[in-house]
Amino acid sequence: MENLGSLAILLAFCVALYASVACVVGSLKHKPFLILSGQRAVYSVWALITLGAGILVYALVTSDFRFSYVAEHSNRALPTVYKFASWWGGQEGSLLLWSWILSTYAMVVTATNRRRHRDMMPWVIGVLSTVQVFFLILNNFIANPFRMLATDKLIVAVPDGNGLSPALQYPAMAIHPPMLYLGYVGFAVPFAFAIGSLITKQPGEAWIHTTRRWTLVTWLFQSSGVILGAAWAYHVLGWGGYWGWDPVENASLLPWLSGTAFLHSVMVQEKKGMMKVWNIVLISCTFFLCILGTLLTRSGIVQSVHAFARSEIGKYFVTFLAIGIAAVIYLILDRLNYLKSEAQLESVISRESSFLFNNLILLASCFAVLWGTLFPVISEAATGDRISLDADWYNRLMVPIGLFLLILTGVGPLFAWRRTSIDSLRRNFQIPGVASLVLVGALFAAGMRHFYALISFGFCLFVALTILMEFYKGGRSIAAKNNLNLLAGMFELTHRNTRRYGGYLVHMGIVLMFIGFTGHAFNLNDVKEMAAGDSLKIGAYELKMVSLEQGHETGKEVLSGQPRGYQPRRAAPPPERRSVSEFRRHVRRQPARGHSGLRFSAGLLDLDRRPGAGRRYAHLPDSQQGENAICPYRSGGHYQETCKVTY
Repeated sequence: MENLGSLAILLAFCVALYASVACVVGSLKHKPFLILSGQRAVYSVWALITLGAGILVYALVTSDFRFSYVAEHSNRALPTVYKFASWWGGQEGSLLLWSWILSTYAMVVTATNRRRHRDMMPWVIGVLSTVQVFFLILNNFIANPFRMLATDKLIVAVPDGNGLSPALQYPAMAIHPPMLYLGYVGFAVPFAFAIGSLITKQPGEAWIHTTRRWTLVTWLFQSSGVILGAAWAYHVLGWGGYWGWDPVENASLLPWLSGTAFLHSVMVQEKKGMMKVWNIVLISCTFFLCILGTLLTRSGIVQSVHAFARSEIGKYFVTFLAIGIAAVIYLILDRLNYLKSEAQLESVISRESSFLFNNLILLASCFAVLWGTLFPVISEAATGDRISLDADWYNRLMVPIGLFLLILTGVGPLFAWRRTSIDSLRRNFQIPGVASLVLVGALFAAGMRHFYALISFGFCLFVALTILMEFYKGGRSIAAKNNLNLLAGMFELTHRNTRRYGGYLVHMGIVLMFIGFTGHAFNLNDVKEMAAGDSLKIGAYELKMVSLEQGHETGKEVLSGQPRGYQPRRAAPPPERRSVSEFRRHVRRQPARGHSGLRFSAGLLDLDRRPGAGRRYAHLPDSQQGENAICPYRSGGHYQETCKVTY
């Protein structure tokens, strides 16, 4: 079986290489048979990679510890769902998942467009197959998941495996990486169509119409992956928040920002024939940022709790990025005349200009995050000292940019194409503007003094009201014409124009997220060394470390504690599990949830600092006496009952 898996991905590499060459040569030489052969080769690539992936998953589920990958990332006590999730728990398996998803996308694209875009499709398949070849090179020759354990040239099996990292044994981790990969890999499809359109000089916006749904679905997967990752960080990593501006977190955000800009920008090209260069650049940036994110996760060039161990795989990604970016730049410069706009911007106060501002702000935020992420690498190369930028640096920069984007989601969609009259602005924004000012004044009078929090709440109300008013006016009009009630009229309105009003629903979701982001401004933090029996007061709360005990759970050594937290004369909240990592764990309080929003966790300090101590992960409950917390950790090292706690 192990030989079959290796053979399958090796044959997939050969067939993918053939598909790429056959489609390109067939297009250049006008050989329909070669093109058809290349298209059929795409199906074969999918079948072969599916076979290889199936063998790896079977080995994981059945605990076949002859496989080095299975022994490293699974064990017998692991629940079946996490055995399956071990597929993407290590570098070799996750790269195979990358290849499998890409082959699936390529197969669907080929099947659904085999009778359309006759001139462009061979190049689209050629681009997708070229990317496929790169990842299959990694699967076969750099990070092969089918390597076996051997002694004296004989294959052997260990009694049990190392198991999946405790930090990855969380339900969201069974969903988060595949969602993120579906987003990462999915952006290769519109990128391939964009390059195919450039090469063949396709008239009109055919490639945009074809890829719009692809882009929307891919963007949805990417968004879901980022949000699930934030949920995992909040519950498992234990830094008391959903976003810490970690380099790998940033790597998932970068293509989301540029992809969001692309989704908005293509509407201008569809309507007005403008921003053609913008759109090619945006989708190319999005694709290469996906590759960069994969590089950051796997190379170890940046320090991250999410990253795989440092490896030599980074140089292959750097080479691929350098060749790909150089080729795209050359192609764009060579096709500039073909990319000329068909219309000009007529007014600053217009929907076209709002999309342009949207592109500029999203790219500015993308560059800022990219600069901060790569700054340690740049500083080390320039000065020899590795300097990292903390979360405060990102927040100082990104909060104003985020607020500008927030207000743009409210005003941009209400601008008219070409130009917007003053009367229209007054009619659309008078009520939301006054209501927002009243809210900000009321919050200020109530004692809120945080500047950005006031602005954010005001902007959130403004955007929410503009969206609700659009639904109300459109729904009322349809209800009056068709003798419907208002709610039915709104449903019919959304059904008739799903692009516009579906976009409004997404904007409303962004508003809700910003309300949550704003709550971070009211967090309180404190740090104190605590032994069992010690207490700490913060705000209206008092925390006490009741006890710490050592024990065992299935497949884990555990450390359990009974912390207690309470607020006088108020009921304690129900228990909820939290988690923490590193020798010094953090406990955070989030009063944005109200008086019952106290959350905390704790961890022990390693006394002897032995190298074998490894990383510890702690799970501690909410503030309720008698609820034991669980702290799985790898064996080694000794501890004292002293905690470094953050609220």
